[in-house]
Amino acid sequence: MRPIPHFLCLYKMLTVYGIPNCDTIKKTLDWLKANNIAYQFHDYRKEGISTEKLNSWIQQVPLEKVFNKASTTFKELPDELKATIGDEAAAIEIMKERTSIIKRPVIEEDGKVVAVGFKADQYKTIFTPVS
Repeated sequence: MRPIPHFLCLYKMLTVYGIPNCDTIKKTLDWLKANNIAYQFHDYRKEGISTEKLNSWIQQVPLEKVFNKASTTFKELPDELKATIGDEAAAIEIMKERTSIIKRPVIEEDGKVVAVGFKADQYKTIFTPVS
């Protein structure tokens, strides 16, 4: 997916993390495009996700917000693996190995998580142009 040219954007460049065939990602990217907000897309199925990045996210937002227990991927995990998820290091390893378990999208601006998930009303508040 091609980002909106930077000159059309009144914001700093965002990085949207997700997988391209996800409906929530499609809604997010459509919303960003419709609102002329520049972004770059990080496909963690192709590009992976680092331990450092996941650590950064869970220092900024709770693990429960990033780790999607409602996902099919989580539901298919063996019970003994699910039991280890309270441990952040174990959860990070699972997210690295099974990236579809990460809540989508995670949106960063300059390394700071500004949104997790898609809610158009929330995006209107988060992405208000700076005067």
